Amino acid sequence: MFLDNFVLIAQQVLVLFILIAVGFACGKAGVITEHASKKMTDIVLYVVTPCVMIHAFQREFTFDLLGQVAIAAGIALLILILSVLLVKLVFHDRDEARKKVLQFSVVFSNCGFMSLPLQKALLGEEGMFFGSIFVAIFNVVVWTYGLLDMSGDKKQLSIKRLAINPGILGFVLGMVIFLCGVHLPVFLAKSVEHLANLNTPLPMLIIGFYLTNAKFKKAFTDPAAYLAMALRLAVIPIAVLFALAPFGLDRNMVIAFVIACSAPTAATTTMFSAKFNRDVELSVSVVAASTLLSIVTMPLVVSLAYTICPA
Repeated sequence: MFLDNFVLIAQQVLVLFILIAVGFACGKAGVITEHASKKMTDIVLYVVTPCVMIHAFQREFTFDLLGQVAIAAGIALLILILSVLLVKLVFHDRDEARKKVLQFSVVFSNCGFMSLPLQKALLGEEGMFFGSIFVAIFNVVVWTYGLLDMSGDKKQLSIKRLAINPGILGFVLGMVIFLCGVHLPVFLAKSVEHLANLNTPLPMLIIGFYLTNAKFKKAFTDPAAYLAMALRLAVIPIAVLFALAPFGLDRNMVIAFVIACSAPTAATTTMFSAKFNRDVELSVSVVAASTLLSIVTMPLVVSLAYTICPA
């Protein structure tokens, strides 16, 4: 059973990495430039991601489903809080800039760009529904705790910045539509769906482009970086799986959360490192190396989830 699951999931992950390879080739050929990649990222963040959230919540309101949303949000928050506590215990580097990067790289996965496409491919609309909840909680935590921890400056916290975050706005709008029982007109629902579908190809092309300038040496020569990637790609998702599996929770939610937790380090790690003068070279290396390693680790971890949580 595990082998069958592994082959199925590896095929889906391979599709994503073929798209990443296309982005890499386009970057090397100059078809995708730095300017173009930034504009594509803006499209994903400000258009595609909110559409993913809205599309995911286009479903019939029931109190049972509302309860599932509350449970999923609570579990997602708990996973991130426990991840923070874990890295505080594990990493004690004297170099503060380096320590912050290592800790951040473990706590925050690429649960939007890498996980949502895989959740949809493997679990359909249910996977994207639970994946969207995880992404919404991720955005709240990364723009509060993550920002504060990386900057070391409470003044960086901003309610306005949090309120206008596109991922959070999309989630709130989706929730309002869901709670009010609003069904978008067919022409509008189809438009939102088509834009949401861009969440698979566009992020993969962007990741591929950024890999053209990646430096892997620091990640593969630094024992602490190895530990960070092991925690990010294997320890945390497997721990989440074994922690959630015994409680009879919705199978799709458990697998969707394992997928979200098995994703490589978030690119936000490098963005915050550059902004707050942390170890940028280490952050770039860990993001790039964990992305490449995830082509092996994600199928293994998710296959284990399918084996432990059979249909």
